[in-house]
Amino acid sequence: MTAYANSLFIFRRDLRVHDNTALNEALRLSRQVLPCFIFDPRQIEPHPYQSKPALQFMLQSIGDLQQQLQTVGGKLALYHALPEQVVCSVFEQLHIQAVFINRDYTPFSRRRDDELADVCQKLGISLHTLPDALLTEPEQAVKNNQTPYKVFTAFYNNARQFPVALPQALSSKNFLSPASDFTFDQLGLSLVKSESNVMQGGRNHALAILDQLNAYSDYQNTRDFPALDATSKLSAHLKFGTCSVREVYYAITEQLGSEHPLLRQLYWRDFFTHIAYHFPQVFGRPFLEKFAHLHWDNNRDYFQAWSEGKTGFPIVDAGMRELNATGFMHNRLRMIVASFLVKDLHINWRWGERYFAQHLIDYDPCVNNGNWQWAASTGCDAQPYFRIFNPWLQQQKFDPDCQYIYHWIPELKLFSPKTIHQWDKKHSACSYPAPIIDHARESQITKAWFKACLSG
Repeated sequence: MTAYANSLFIFRRDLRVHDNTALNEALRLSRQVLPCFIFDPRQIEPHPYQSKPALQFMLQSIGDLQQQLQTVGGKLALYHALPEQVVCSVFEQLHIQAVFINRDYTPFSRRRDDELADVCQKLGISLHTLPDALLTEPEQAVKNNQTPYKVFTAFYNNARQFPVALPQALSSKNFLSPASDFTFDQLGLSLVKSESNVMQGGRNHALAILDQLNAYSDYQNTRDFPALDATSKLSAHLKFGTCSVREVYYAITEQLGSEHPLLRQLYWRDFFTHIAYHFPQVFGRPFLEKFAHLHWDNNRDYFQAWSEGKTGFPIVDAGMRELNATGFMHNRLRMIVASFLVKDLHINWRWGERYFAQHLIDYDPCVNNGNWQWAASTGCDAQPYFRIFNPWLQQQKFDPDCQYIYHWIPELKLFSPKTIHQWDKKHSACSYPAPIIDHARESQITKAWFKACLSG
């Protein structure tokens, strides 16, 4: 027996029909469901944290979602307005009795959904918000005293105890067709398309990765070597929900085993999301307040050199050039370039957080913030401030033959790996620059500044 005649389901970061928790619930409880996606002006119009590569991935995934819905007799309604405006409009047209959404966790998302709840209450509409994006909810994996974990290992050990629901197929196909035919082109969004993006949107691309996870059987030993391309590149698909986290979880366990290190990465994603949910002040401030007044040089020339991949540190520059060209950066390189910006160039981690937000296809506010605060030693369970990545040792260890460096810095192709690994001592007259700073000296300065901040 259905509870509602007409309902509205709003797609957000769950751009798939299969194993979509709130969509299944809407179809189960409603005689007819209108599926829609809302282009919120606050998100698609230019702002300081907007990523055009991520926007492109989202558009591709929405286009694919339209096809998914067509195969099951549905049609995606597209709107360009605030969510509460859309609900009011659809209420007038279709007399909807319920709205269904999957839960989101950032401060912006929570404010947006509070506003949506207010409108639904005024109109007498039931709002159903269901968990879908994570393996564990923020209220679920907590200590005995109901406070959140601040150390990943303790969180991980607790979170692994909770069973993960099996992926669910579409429960029914009782869709309601929209009256309008709004298109991407009416927003001018087709202008952001780029074939250079290393990750392409849409469910088929996600499923292709999930079908070939056996390729990552040696992930533990290969994941830190960027030239091997040994990472799954599922991050953007998880961000936009072209596949569910449950599908990923079971694909890993079935093909690679229940203790495979890829699973741990899923829980790091949960952990950073939980931290951002429980401590929303991390967006704009260090998690560790004792470092709130840490000194930063914020040299704009240095920041430009870092962002353009022209610091004279080959492994750093290769990573930044990969990001700028493809919208992706290998995870080991993300740690190296972040440490370099903060602890070698003495630039506020928030500058790097914003730059990554503007360029990453897989930009996830919670994960990006967590990773940057980890690298800056200002976050929860972060690396100690005195642990500073040595870019020369990092490239010797993880790109010994300079294959990754050669790919992204063609100016160095005529130089041997031995010379490149000692570029601080053997740099030659060529179009690639000499190192802009001395790593050993700047590392000591960083340690002194952190110590001074701790001593007051």
